[in-house]
Amino acid sequence: MKKTLIYPPNHPAPRGAYSPGLLVEHGDSRTLYLTGQLAVDPDGKVVAPCDAAAQTEYVFSLIGSILAAAGMDFGDVVKVETFLTNMPDFEKFSAIRNRFFAQTRPVSTLLEVKGLAREGCCVEIAVTAVK
Repeated sequence: MKKTLIYPPNHPAPRGAYSPGLLVEHGDSRTLYLTGQLAVDPDGKVVAPCDAAAQTEYVFSLIGSILAAAGMDFGDVVKVETFLTNMPDFEKFSAIRNRFFAQTRPVSTLLEVKGLAREGCCVEIAVTAVK
């Protein structure tokens, strides 16, 4: 088994001992585990504070860059975990999420949480992809 840390260009720097993605190769398959992504730009600033739609779009762009850095795309995603700080934002989030997964329909978990790791962030998304 081979493990490779995935750090796409222009991605926000981790604030601890973790990487944006971890690619695990086992046999002929590869599994990519993504850390929960927040709407934080490369300079460490929160993008569109408390705007669920804008943050969801931004987070999916981050996820796309990590998938691409590992030679994958949204079609390879098998699991999505989402954390919202305000459940009424579900409709905004869901409309955007559905654009990315309309065909593949990965398994999904969504939780409402009191807060996220960065003040002003209202959406966090983590995915697992297999190729």
